[in-house]
Amino acid sequence: MLQTPASFTPLMAPQEHAEPLTFLFHQGRLLVREDDLSLPDAAAVAQLELGPHQLHPVGMLGERYVQAGWVDRDALPAEGFGWRGLRSMFGALQEDVLGLAGRAAQIAEWARTHRFCGACGNPMQLAAGERCFQCSRCGHLAYPRISPAMMVLIRKGDKVLLAMHTASPTKRFSPLAGFLEAGESVEEAVHREVFEEVGLRVHNLKYFASQSWPFPHSLMIAFTADYLDGEIRVDQSEISEARWFGPGDEWPERIAHVSISSMLIDAHRPE
Repeated sequence: MLQTPASFTPLMAPQEHAEPLTFLFHQGRLLVREDDLSLPDAAAVAQLELGPHQLHPVGMLGERYVQAGWVDRDALPAEGFGWRGLRSMFGALQEDVLGLAGRAAQIAEWARTHRFCGACGNPMQLAAGERCFQCSRCGHLAYPRISPAMMVLIRKGDKVLLAMHTASPTKRFSPLAGFLEAGESVEEAVHREVFEEVGLRVHNLKYFASQSWPFPHSLMIAFTADYLDGEIRVDQSEISEARWFGPGDEWPERIAHVSISSMLIDAHRPE
């Protein structure tokens, strides 16, 4: 599953290291060598002539310093480099590198989009001791944005409900999911989203797991729930199809456990 490795320690203050792991992003795409998908070395990073505001500490992977940065232009430091979307590298990058890339992407995007105060327009400065920008004029604080979203697999006897979301980039059947609204608990969001998207009511919610999902800054919080009542009635603006899957049905094909969605499905897949 896409996650940061156990050997990682977050850092708030930058450090000097000869060969850091540097994750550089432009419009959500990561800079890598085309032949082996390795990250740019210190010499390649230096060729881009980044300002100090464009590079930010991520942490330590064991003894190696990890930093994230953003660039305004898609210029490459040298021949052999290219910009690649993170989704395109699922299964191609090592899991620990991919997990760190997801964290670094969110830090880089936070830094890029908070150069100026959202309240008064004054330039922002990094606050001491935490991952936060602060406005020197009005004091407004800006932490990295995290958007919580619920996911739920509904069970009805030996069947589970899976849906095809209209906005899904993969066009695969998956559990229901949706973002929380202001002032809403995760459990309230589950009940609301299930009723809005497929017209069902559920009960017996049980926590399954959570996962950071950097597209661009979600936190997926997954549950299982039992069917209570109702007939499937899809919200066609959100769901193109929803149906029950049970023994004897043709389930979505197994894929690598990059996302919590695939883990949730496989945990309930008939043997």
